[in-house]
Amino acid sequence: MLPSSTVENYLKSIYVAQLGLDDNQVLVPMGQLASSLNVAPGTATTMVKALSDSGLVDYEPYAGVRLTDAGAKLAALVLRRHRLVELFLVQMMGMSWTEVHDEAENLEHAVSDRLIERIDELLGRPAVDPHGDPIPDSMGAISRHHHQNLLTCPLQEPMNVTRVIDQDIKFLQFLEAQNLKPGQSIRVETRDAIADSVTVINAEDRQITLGTAAASKLLVEPKRP
Repeated sequence: MLPSSTVENYLKSIYVAQLGLDDNQVLVPMGQLASSLNVAPGTATTMVKALSDSGLVDYEPYAGVRLTDAGAKLAALVLRRHRLVELFLVQMMGMSWTEVHDEAENLEHAVSDRLIERIDELLGRPAVDPHGDPIPDSMGAISRHHHQNLLTCPLQEPMNVTRVIDQDIKFLQFLEAQNLKPGQSIRVETRDAIADSVTVINAEDRQITLGTAAASKLLVEPKRP
């Protein structure tokens, strides 16, 4: 039996959360999982227990949850469908990168693996989606790059935005208006711990001030000559 959209959403959320865990963490806290899915903690616990019974996750009460190998493979393929659909909607359908996340949330459960393979081929086997998130391959493997963010990268050095760790449409619209999308050049001028802010210069030499919460969501790498 094919997994339901609810099962796929849980597996994908656990997978994404695991990618963001610190090196000394192995379990995703249940509160974090429930929050990411916008469900009550009790609802999340009930579903995770069912996933554990199915062999898709390892659940430790009062500690958290992690995917089994089988669960991780399924989750990666759901994520692959989601991110390829996002890129297809942007590149082939002309939609804005700010609006495709919710559309992909629905379509990821409807498209077949055969269609996804054709989309992947049509788009030229892309490595990342419109937000810079890596796209798993057809076997579920995903590249993991540890880019710095605007709080940790060097000051006064040319950088390229590589990834945005937030799918909120208003935040993405703000980044688009400020020319801070993935692929665009940026330079961190100053960081002010007292004001809790970061000042950057975009590709148009325009100065922009970001709060540290927003700055932490923009990943960058050194600009290549």
